[in-house]
Amino acid sequence: MTRQQLFENIIRKQSFLCVGLDTDIKKIPRHLLEEGDAVYSFNKAIIDATADYCVAYKPNLAFYESLGAKGLATLEKTVTYIRQTYPDQFVIADAKRGDIGNTSEMYARAIFERAGFDAVTVAPYMGEDSVKPFLLPDKWVILLALTSNKGSLDFQMTADANGERLFEKVLKKSQEWASDEQLMYVVGATQGKLFSDIRKIAPNHFLLVPGVGAQGGSLKEVAEYGMNSQCGLLVNSSRQILYADNTEKFADAARRESKKVQEEMAEYLQWITKEK
Repeated sequence: MTRQQLFENIIRKQSFLCVGLDTDIKKIPRHLLEEGDAVYSFNKAIIDATADYCVAYKPNLAFYESLGAKGLATLEKTVTYIRQTYPDQFVIADAKRGDIGNTSEMYARAIFERAGFDAVTVAPYMGEDSVKPFLLPDKWVILLALTSNKGSLDFQMTADANGERLFEKVLKKSQEWASDEQLMYVVGATQGKLFSDIRKIAPNHFLLVPGVGAQGGSLKEVAEYGMNSQCGLLVNSSRQILYADNTEKFADAARRESKKVQEEMAEYLQWITKEK
């Protein structure tokens, strides 16, 4: 999917919502455990309930890998279902890969060629040769830049003698590897006004923003400080939508929650149309 196609979907749906499929078998409704593939049944119901209100899905690979071969089969079925039923959705592998070149090539083959994702999250710590194997035609790298976890302070905010923080160095250096047609950044929703600093360095890139909802990030702040002329945001919500209800009506509750987020996003998207 191209940048323009993604933007067109955002405008058409009046949404920049990404639904995180961090499906924990210990948290899904108990009645689903009677089915042959409980996680897939849950995912399918969530996808059908939310597809009208989001533009992207983001399975977190750890939740599937933890279930062994069956979990990987579930992941593959989930991505195939999205592809076949809702082909306009942008599908992200939340994998946080990052290793030397030949290993990254194998990761890229697994994620893009075998599993059919549009994008993958990648850690930048090992530098250019660990990232470039993922920069394939019509595919996206979403590079970790400034995350919302407590430990982000350990490294990402450290500054050099000139006052340049590590996340700023990542933003600047990585733009030598690819353009905003192939490269996005992960920025945690709890970073608030720091989005302004990020936009000074990466004004046109899309940002994948986790941390809204259960983690306490403000959607309004993210939009205020992070939105650009083509929206430039994919805001992820996982627990708030996935586990809105634990009964047989879980899908209806997920639909209501995603609709609520979409309606708020539609208000912020008016800022773009008014400027035009």
